[in-house]
Amino acid sequence: MGRVHRRAGGGGLTRTAGYPGRFPEFGPPFHGLARLDGNCDHRAMVVRLTEENWAATRKYLRETGDRFAGLLTSPGSDTNATATWTVTDTAAHVATLARFYHQMVDPAGCDDPLAVPEELVRSTIVDTVDAANEELLRLFPERDPRALADLLVRDVDRILTATRDADPATALPWLGGSRVPLGGLLAHLLNELQIHGRDMARPMRRPWHVPPREAAPFFEMFLVGVTEYGYGRLLEGHGPAPAGRIAVEFRSDHTAPVVMAMTDGFVTVEEPDGRPDVRLFFDPTALNLMLFGRISRARAVLSRKVVIRGRRPWVLPAFLRIVRLPS
Repeated sequence: MGRVHRRAGGGGLTRTAGYPGRFPEFGPPFHGLARLDGNCDHRAMVVRLTEENWAATRKYLRETGDRFAGLLTSPGSDTNATATWTVTDTAAHVATLARFYHQMVDPAGCDDPLAVPEELVRSTIVDTVDAANEELLRLFPERDPRALADLLVRDVDRILTATRDADPATALPWLGGSRVPLGGLLAHLLNELQIHGRDMARPMRRPWHVPPREAAPFFEMFLVGVTEYGYGRLLEGHGPAPAGRIAVEFRSDHTAPVVMAMTDGFVTVEEPDGRPDVRLFFDPTALNLMLFGRISRARAVLSRKVVIRGRRPWVLPAFLRIVRLPS
């Protein structure tokens, strides 16, 4: 499973076909993470999973986890971070994901796994993530800031230890019948720390800066990865999809160029071909905040952190109505 394919001249790691495992709690047993073994395969993938961005994502995850824990144990953790969650509720949410991902990648090493119902994982889509988050919080009652900080740092450390020699292109099952590369799973947890760290820091009046290079793995490894590996039912519930094809080329200084194309509602990723409908130039930090509803599209565009060009820029709203994230 997940043998290494080295693109000519690029040194990138890409996924081979096939996935024999599932969550250890759900269905057939998970057979473990593929290891970097230097074998080759001739299938090229669009998602960019290189030795460099894998190492960088791991470094950012550790550093951001430590920074998040430091923020959590600062004065003011009893304030509201969002309309419905306190700072400690928000931190507990991120801690549930760290625990969940720990038990995914290292089931034997997780001594206190969450009893997550199989149906919850299988049925959760973008529009029902809020309900799934509340169920995970119910399964994880800890709310003491220092205890949460210790648990979060421990789970991040164990995730990194368990995946030290793993192939970042290994496919893992995720929400709504989707699959993600292991590199994308870690990038998703990194983004949760970044987004919710900002949620916590603002009412606490503490600094929280996310450099664009550290925000980039979420788009490059997770969003592109889950789209290419198979997003299952994640995007259901959007209403009628626009007919025909919309191709959006994404470019930034911190990611490889890629096209996300939607054809009659079905989304794929492709290498750029020079003829997209929309070219979207982005700062990864701003794009992530926009996609998760932390800043408006107007603010992202007016700040020039997101720049929209192309032959048919007016089709972008229809694309983003389908290709969306919880906000």
